[in-house]
Amino acid sequence: MTDTTVDDATVTTGIPGVGELLALPPGPVDLGAVDPEGTPGFTGGKRDGKAALEAMADEMVELQTKLAADAYTGGHRRLLLVLQGMDTSGKGGVVKHAVGLFDAGGVRIRSFGAPTPEELAHDFLWRIERETPQAGQIGIFDRSHYEDVLIGRVRSLAPPEEIERRYGAINDFERRLVDDGTVVVKCLLHISADEQRERLLARLDDPRKRWKFRPEDVDDRALWDDYRAAYEVALERCSTEWAPWYVVPSNRKWYRTLAVASLLRDALRSMELRWPEPDYDVEEQRRRLEADDR
Repeated sequence: MTDTTVDDATVTTGIPGVGELLALPPGPVDLGAVDPEGTPGFTGGKRDGKAALEAMADEMVELQTKLAADAYTGGHRRLLLVLQGMDTSGKGGVVKHAVGLFDAGGVRIRSFGAPTPEELAHDFLWRIERETPQAGQIGIFDRSHYEDVLIGRVRSLAPPEEIERRYGAINDFERRLVDDGTVVVKCLLHISADEQRERLLARLDDPRKRWKFRPEDVDDRALWDDYRAAYEVALERCSTEWAPWYVVPSNRKWYRTLAVASLLRDALRSMELRWPEPDYDVEEQRRRLEADDR
């Protein structure tokens, strides 16, 4: 466990071992067995969770800077966060509060909505491959290539044999990313149907949030079980050794944010990034500058 001291109080930074706690076990996936109210690995409450998140900020920026420095000196590593979840699960909140711990200049955020006519003329991964992060970047997919086996399956937007093909294509695509130096972190933000109802009602009750509400959100609730089944198939088929899925209990917003931030931190730590060694003589350059009196 990593702790920091703030005003003479010891504050836990992040959630220790969060990857092992939230990673899917092999075999069939049953989202009904995952408690969306849970807080695996964290025994504190909301206030403690927010403090643990804030305590991560300095390390997150340092890790990000090391990633950028690695690329600046010829490295090829990068990080990709894939966020999926039912409406109101909190993808925007994660981007704002967890991803917000990073320097925005090194973050690339992309959201994939309904494909354009140009995109439909290509394979479903064509538009995705064009948006993957460059070396030294942290990429965020707020909705992703998984929409094509989720909505595509539930709404019958493609024939069953095409949906079946896409699972393998996704695995091959993610393997290529990993082989090219990308660490892929895939998070399903898992909420309950009751929690979604409360969040949708909260949007209707607040004039400042009504712009987020769509009548179609209520229609989609009638397909809740179909979407859950589609997620279970996608997670089972596409949680791999090189790009595992993490199911993040998300009824408690503070835990959701802390868990995703902890997964990102651990992913960056796993790269074992070091400050690059200069290819010049430091003392020689110091002498040159000190002798320059202009």
